[in-house]
Parts: sequence; C-alpha cells; structure tokens
Amino acid sequence: MSGVTLSNLTKKYGPIQVIHGVDLEIADGEFCVFVGPSGCGKSTLLRMVAGLEETTGGKISIGSRDVTTVDPADRGVAMVFQTYALYPHMTVAENVGFGLKMNKVPKAEIARKVKEASDILKLGPYLDRKPKALSGGQRQRVAIGRAIVRGPEVFLFDEPLSNLDAELRVEMRAEIARLHNKIGATMIYVTHDQVEAMTLADKIVVLRDGHIEQVGSPLELYRNPDNKFVAGFIGSPGMNFLKGVVADGGVKIATLDDQIISTEVNLPPEGSSIIAGIRPQNMSLKSGDGNFTVDIAEQLGGVSYIYLNAPTGERVVVESKNEEELITGSAFGISIDDATVIFFNEKTNLRLR
Repeated sequence: MSGVTLSNLTKKYGPIQVIHGVDLEIADGEFCVFVGPSGCGKSTLLRMVAGLEETTGGKISIGSRDVTTVDPADRGVAMVFQTYALYPHMTVAENVGFGLKMNKVPKAEIARKVKEASDILKLGPYLDRKPKALSGGQRQRVAIGRAIVRGPEVFLFDEPLSNLDAELRVEMRAEIARLHNKIGATMIYVTHDQVEAMTLADKIVVLRDGHIEQVGSPLELYRNPDNKFVAGFIGSPGMNFLKGVVADGGVKIATLDDQIISTEVNLPPEGSSIIAGIRPQNMSLKSGDGNFTVDIAEQLGGVSYIYLNAPTGERVVVESKNEEELITGSAFGISIDDATVIFFNEKTNLRLR
C-alpha cells in the first residue's frame, strides 16, 4: 500500500481553471474524503489521481512514484464509480474477475482472488447470479469486489452511494468502513454528503471552487473550523449565523434581544460588524414570552430540530430533546452558552481567534 501526494496541482479546461494549486498529503492506509458542494472540483481531483483527467500543472505521487503522466492502468489504483458499471450478461463471479481475465491471470489465481473478495464482501451466495437479480447495495459490493481483486495501492470511490436509498446508504457506509479496517488500504472517497464524510473519514478535505478550504479530522473540522464556509458545511443541521456588533467588550446580537456575548477572542474595534456562529445543540428554548416563533418542527423521536423565525428576519435552528409537540406560530425565547459561540470576520468570513 502507498500514500498519495498532490503538489501544486492545477487543472484547466481552455481558459477556465477548475483546480487551483492543490497541495495535499494522504498517508499510507489513510481514509481521506473529499467533500464539498456540487461543482467544487472534488470529482475532477479524484479523476486526476486516477489518470482519467490530464493535469495542467503540478505533480501526483503514489508512494515514491511520480504518476502524473502514467497511464491509468499502470498507476496502481482501482476506482469504484457512482454507477455500478457491471456487465449485465456476466455473473457476479465473472464481473469481479473480469479485469484479471483481461490481464491473462491464470484461472486458478482468478478463482482464488474472487473467493477472497467475495468472503470480505459477503457475496458468496450471489456469485452465480447476474446483476439484474441483485439489489442496489449488492451491485455496489460487486463493483467494490472488482476493485479489491486487483490488489491496488490506492482505492478511489466517486460518490458510490448516491444512487442508493437512505437505508442502503447507511448499510453500505458500514460495509466500506469495515472494508477499510480489514484491508488497511489507502482510500480516497468523494461525496457531497457531509454525514458520509464525518462517519467514514480519517481525514476530510473540504473543497470550494477548486480550492482547499481546510483539511483535518472530522471532529477537528467540526469543533475548530477555519472559516464560515467550513463551519456551515460540516454539521447537520448547519450552524446558525447571526449578525453581531462589537460592543462593551463583547458582541451584541440583535437577534437575541441585543444580548452581549462575552468572549476572549481578538475582536475588531468597537462598533465593528461580525458574524456569530452557534450550533443548534448549543441553543435551547425558553418557555414563556419570547420573540421567536416556530416555523417548522422536525420531530425525529429522540431529538427534534425546531426552525424559528426571529423578529429581525433571520432563521434560527435549535436542537431540542423535549418530546413535547410544538405548535407552528408559538413563541419562545432562546438561551445560549457563550463559551460555545465562535466568531467570523464579516468581510473575509475567516474565523476570529
């Protein structure tokens, strides 16, 4: 197995640049997830590592090898696509072993490797079936099995769960996590779903417009975001962002009835506008009179997410573990823990520290 290093990687389509000088190190055996909104460049970056997209500039290394201009088949990678790309006329066993057959691997070796992969992915009972007789999750496991038998240095996953229903996505997330724990290979995984990123990754790379916004472990990005974009993207529901003004040594939040939030961060001069970020679980409802009215209540059983309208027109989401049913239009106040609030420069959106 090998790690992956990207050095000042760029990609242009004619005059349009879509990847801007990406530098990244992925350690041997690490599970790295590229995450970001649609069009941020995450799939393009993955395809550049695979060799399916030519690089405009920079260098790609797998282990100690420079593979920037190496053919995809010789890079030591295996890719699992969003669509399963299985041959409908072949059985599961034939699909899994097809790449080995094309490379003239002896039949006995193909049979052994297909069995090993099927044991890992629990595909044994389905080896004689054709893809049309499989569920979506089973088909995706076949596609993963086809990658495993190649014995690659690096596994590449391009949004492999996006075609599955919600229950199957949860099941397949667990399958992929178990696969990584079992074989210990370097894996790069692309998704727009931050829940997938949080549950699978050793390292998350947050991308926006072809730039890396931040790299870190899931909890590091969640607890210590560098900017407003990362803070809002990581976490579900997203962070609340409220307008504030520096006043009296703290930050006055108009939405919270001009409450002054005390903080030890380096604030700009008195009267400066900044943005306060507060996660839904760090806010709680106060019964009785209040200026916030319930718009929607998502009651999920053990937890509820309450969407509130503020008098200032801002929307606030509060997490509640109270199982009491809330009526649309009912009024509440909000209390917060000052220590959990983080602040961002209003113009640059960078974190104030």
